[in-house]
Amino acid sequence: MKYFEGYRCGSCAREIPAGSAAGECPACSGPLLCVYDTSAIRRNASARTSASTRSGKGVWRYGDLLPDFARKITLGEGNTPLVPAPRLGEAIGARDLYVKDESFNPTGSFKARGMAVAVSRLLELGVKKAYVPSAGNAGLALAAYGAAADIPCHIFIPSETPEGVAEECRLYGAEVTVVPGILPDAARALDASATGDRTGVVSTFREPCRVEGKKTIAFELEEEIEPDWIVFPTGGGTGIVAFWKAYRELEALGTLRRPMPRLAAVQAAGCAPLVKAFVEGASRAAPWKDPVTIASGIRVPSSRADALILQALRESGGTAVSVTDGEIMAAVREMARILGIFPSPEGAATWAGLRRLVREEKISPSARIVMVNTAGGARYRFLLDSREP
Repeated sequence: MKYFEGYRCGSCAREIPAGSAAGECPACSGPLLCVYDTSAIRRNASARTSASTRSGKGVWRYGDLLPDFARKITLGEGNTPLVPAPRLGEAIGARDLYVKDESFNPTGSFKARGMAVAVSRLLELGVKKAYVPSAGNAGLALAAYGAAADIPCHIFIPSETPEGVAEECRLYGAEVTVVPGILPDAARALDASATGDRTGVVSTFREPCRVEGKKTIAFELEEEIEPDWIVFPTGGGTGIVAFWKAYRELEALGTLRRPMPRLAAVQAAGCAPLVKAFVEGASRAAPWKDPVTIASGIRVPSSRADALILQALRESGGTAVSVTDGEIMAAVREMARILGIFPSPEGAATWAGLRRLVREEKISPSARIVMVNTAGGARYRFLLDSREP
């Protein structure tokens, strides 16, 4: 059965047909979200207890709640480890703490999930070339999945991107432009280059299916342990919106027989527009001036889905917190030494953020908590101080 009905704008609620090539709302430029006939899924899923089709592995096993493209590109993404972290949790009194380690995905990050579905959509639309601005992981994922789909790709990366990213993207056959500055500078360079038909642009919230791939993390977690809290590093905010969307869909299916888990967004103190807006009770987040942090993946001064992210945090009963670069690097070392996981700075920010949230009594250590390590730390070795014992 095909349950995908089309897209709905997250800002103005305009409906867009399923076959549309639009990447954003043609009326208000808001982010598009995929819509499914959950009533039909319920009628035809009496033998199932979740969104899963219960066959196969990875992202595409959740086919009822993904667009049904003719060709589904995969490199084996999904089914990432859920690692118990009791020794790490001892520091905050948490006995039910876990790390969802997305570094096991192809190209080493959770971006692979989103690009698997996004590139499949590009194939369906007959796109001849794909583009993305990236601080590293999204570009690597597009380059790899573009190679698998035989779609040429052009990656725009800022000059501060970790060493080796450009070379690896080129290894997959992608064209790479290195732009002086940070991620917004790379995005502006892309906009100046990709004029005319922009169907192939898969920037954050300018392509609806990246959210769809990333929401499968939530489906896996719900099958594995039913968490009370999910702590996620947040830049553009695709992950937070994806989790919120996933749980809203599970509620609509009637398979979520408890309150949805609370979502906690973690940002860097040097770039925390969503935290500031959340704390102030605002419905939108003002762009952050002069963003500075070692965690390049969350050095995002503004999000096109700021209103949706803040809505997701509040509807889930969640929260938002910022942490310093010093706290992030301390968390990298602590997770490595105690847990045996070498996280990216963004992934380590979740541990730094959780420690702060427990200390501030915003998260109870008695809760079942999942931190999402969005990528591995190997590309960030240059941040490590060799003098550290």
